[in-house]
Amino acid sequence: MNTGHSIRGILIYNENKVSQGAAVCIGEGNYPIDIEKMSESFKLGVFLKQLHLNENVKRGAVHISLNFDRSDNDLSKEKLMQIASSYMEKIGFGAQPYLVYQHHDAGHPHLHIASINVRADGSRINMHNIGRNQSETARKELEISFNLVRADSRKKQSPALINAIDAEKIKYGAIDSKRAIGSVLSAVIPHYKYTTLGELNAVLNLYNVKAERGKENSKMFKNKGLVYQILDVNKKTVGVPIKASSFYSKPTLSRLEINFAAAKTSRMINMKRTRNAVDLLLLKYPSITLSQLETRLANQGITAVVRKNEQGFIYGMTYIDHNTRCVFNGSSLGPEYAAKGLLQRLGHSSRSEKQYTVPDGTAQKHGSFISAAEVQRIIDNVLYAGTPSDYVPKQLKNKRKKRRKKGQSDNN
Repeated sequence: MNTGHSIRGILIYNENKVSQGAAVCIGEGNYPIDIEKMSESFKLGVFLKQLHLNENVKRGAVHISLNFDRSDNDLSKEKLMQIASSYMEKIGFGAQPYLVYQHHDAGHPHLHIASINVRADGSRINMHNIGRNQSETARKELEISFNLVRADSRKKQSPALINAIDAEKIKYGAIDSKRAIGSVLSAVIPHYKYTTLGELNAVLNLYNVKAERGKENSKMFKNKGLVYQILDVNKKTVGVPIKASSFYSKPTLSRLEINFAAAKTSRMINMKRTRNAVDLLLLKYPSITLSQLETRLANQGITAVVRKNEQGFIYGMTYIDHNTRCVFNGSSLGPEYAAKGLLQRLGHSSRSEKQYTVPDGTAQKHGSFISAAEVQRIIDNVLYAGTPSDYVPKQLKNKRKKRRKKGQSDNN
């Protein structure tokens, strides 16, 4: 659920989807005539007329997306309108004018609802925490009354499966490039926690999308520009780059930088899960290879992205935890999780998994040895709280006692 300054922009976005054959306007709420008889200008006019009743409201446009599980395949137009109408009633928008669009540009069924938060009497609907409170309550009630797959139950599924449902890999030329990229951006950017463009790209690359700033001396780079491109099967860019500002969600660099800053603190609590997953696998399987480590991490919902140069040397590691939706460059977890440290723990050279060179220069068969000190470190990491930077709930923090001034008694 998003609010904005322009209901015109929201309407144009959805109507453009209709003209491209990627969406259908399936119904309305509180409009004076049937949807089939409305022109685009009439739809907009109803919104604007009511918004003018309170010109003090700066963010009067409301854009809602209702997403269903892929297995919810019995969603007829009539049922979708019933769900949309019931949802709007439950969140306090039952008397507002709204338009309902069914979109067909993602791997799962979903609706977009355009509305406004100015009532017919000119008063404003309070949007504070409406997503967390009214919307969450409505969602749970509707899942039961309409026999929908419950969102909470998806948390019990394999995280890798959840991730696959949320977005699909793009195949260049299969569908409109902008629409395909926009679908991936909507599934990734608001939901994952990343602190650099490289970490974001680690996730986007899974779906054959790349964010690009251009060369450091380019005009685009100096002006903090950003474009998105499709990648082919070899992870090479294909097609025409599309400006970030041209997407409806405006995933520009300035907006991403806000996400970067927020993620630096919000993802701290989830670092230990990723570290523990790597440590326990190395402890349980002393002779595990890098590819085997990748596979076993994937079974736990963690994608290990191995970065190699053109000569085949491994120079970087990134971990994507689809369970917590956190992305970590290896070095941010600690030197032993970065490419060099991890390969040393595995007993690899950075170029080949078949053999590695030990300090005296003699080649040995692939294998690894974890010392007793390393085993103890892993156990300590798993069992104990970790670094002082780990999150501690406010309620559990010890309050500092106030010092009584000299000569002051408890009876004063």
